[in-house]
Amino acid sequence: MSTTTRSTSVQEQEKQNPGQLNSVQLNIVTIVNMERAIREKSLENAIYMMDNSVGGTGQGTRHLETVCKQGQVINWIIRPIDMEKRPNGTWPPMPKINNIVVLDTEIGDEEDVAEKKILTELKIYGGPDKMRDKFTPVYYYWAGTILSTAKPGIYNYRLVVELEMDGTKEKLYLNTYDHPSLRVLAV
Repeated sequence: MSTTTRSTSVQEQEKQNPGQLNSVQLNIVTIVNMERAIREKSLENAIYMMDNSVGGTGQGTRHLETVCKQGQVINWIIRPIDMEKRPNGTWPPMPKINNIVVLDTEIGDEEDVAEKKILTELKIYGGPDKMRDKFTPVYYYWAGTILSTAKPGIYNYRLVVELEMDGTKEKLYLNTYDHPSLRVLAV
C-alpha cells in the first residue's frame, strides 16, 4: 500500500469517525447562584455553564458554545450551587429550565425567535423533593435532539429559567441574554 493511499484511507476513516462527536448524547450543565439571581432578578452574573463537547468554548461562563452534530441528543441539566439539605430539614430552592428558545441569528437581530426549528423537544424532566436523599442527586433537565435536517452553523439560544422562591409558592422567570450557542456540524 502506498503512502498516498494509506494517508487517504486514514483521512476517510477520520471523516467517518470524528471521535467523541459520535457520542449519542451531550450534557450541558448550568449551575445557578439562586440567591444572587433572585436578589438581582437577573441571570447575568448568576449562571455558569459547562458541557462535555469536544472543541466548544466558554466553559464555566454564560457564553458557552457547545459543538454538536445533526441528530445528536442534548441534555440541558440545571441545578443550584447550594444542593445541601438545611439544618431545619428543608431543601434549598431549585431552578428549572422552562424553555429553550433558539434565536434567529441570520437576520442580525439576535432577540428574534428562529423561524426554522433545529431541535425536537423530548421532555422536561426532574424529580420532586421527596426523592432527595444523600445518595441521589436531584435536578431538572430538558432534553432535545438536533434535527438531522438542521443546517450546519452557529445557533444562539436563550434559556427561560424558572426559579423557586424560598418560603413561598411564587416563581421567578428569568431569561439569559448573553446567549450561549450550539455549533451544529454536519454528519
